[in-house]
Amino acid sequence: MKLIYSPEVAAARRTLKPLVALETSVLAQGLPYPQNLECARRCEQAIRDEGAVPAAMAVIDGQLLVGLDEAQTKRLATGKKLMKLGSRDLCVAVARRATGGTTVSAAVEMAASAGIGVFATGGLGGVHRGVNEHLDISQDLPAISRFPVAVVCAGAKSVLDLPRTMELLETLAVPVIGVGTDELPGFYTRETGLSLEHQVDDAQEAAAVVRARRELKQGGLVFALPPPAKSALKRADLEKHLEAALALATKKKIEGKAVTPFLLAQLVERTRGRSLKANLALLEHNARFAAKLSVSLGWK
Repeated sequence: MKLIYSPEVAAARRTLKPLVALETSVLAQGLPYPQNLECARRCEQAIRDEGAVPAAMAVIDGQLLVGLDEAQTKRLATGKKLMKLGSRDLCVAVARRATGGTTVSAAVEMAASAGIGVFATGGLGGVHRGVNEHLDISQDLPAISRFPVAVVCAGAKSVLDLPRTMELLETLAVPVIGVGTDELPGFYTRETGLSLEHQVDDAQEAAAVVRARRELKQGGLVFALPPPAKSALKRADLEKHLEAALALATKKKIEGKAVTPFLLAQLVERTRGRSLKANLALLEHNARFAAKLSVSLGWK
């Protein structure tokens, strides 16, 4: 895979400074402007504050970029009709010299190719609700299974079928490890009612698990952090708003990649912006822990 490194990332690679990979679909599709740009800056600063270097993954004019400058970041934040890139879409974007933001699957593939072992995102994709009627399962899950990258997140997105998502992760032999919790976080919420078999208390314990996974030459794994309590939504309130948003998506016949952005936008509207604040807070929170994990791992 031909990757182009930003000067900051290239310097980090030369000096063996810890790196944290970031997706950019949240910038290109997931959040509205200017909150998306604010989010990118906050996440990158949180990583730098903890002693690591951010490495946002994107495709711009067909080039696979690891690390973005301010102009490139703003282009993704303000661009229209940008591609939403999963692993399967990278070859098309390169061939057509297209521009787009990476989802988890594309970002972890690029991170693995770049030798970056830690990746931060908001929430995983997974098995969508109504999967019995229309088979809709994110590329994120098999990508995490395949590529040896530690994924730091706030669980899977609340709009998904979380029990089935967890079952599929188990089938793919992907460990989901709670950070300071024995319950799967629900992205906007701190609880889902789904128990986690494995937990760690801090980045040092998480690093020990990552090292063991690497020594066993296995694939990726997931560290799930509850979102900050101050901004998290109540589970019952979220489910009420989500049911209404799902009904509207069905009525409008919204399917495939368009479902998640539509539902997230609906939640922002229905919660009067509280879900957006929660999203920004958890993204920064995850980025900070990912940086601590990367620093704990070093280049060993």
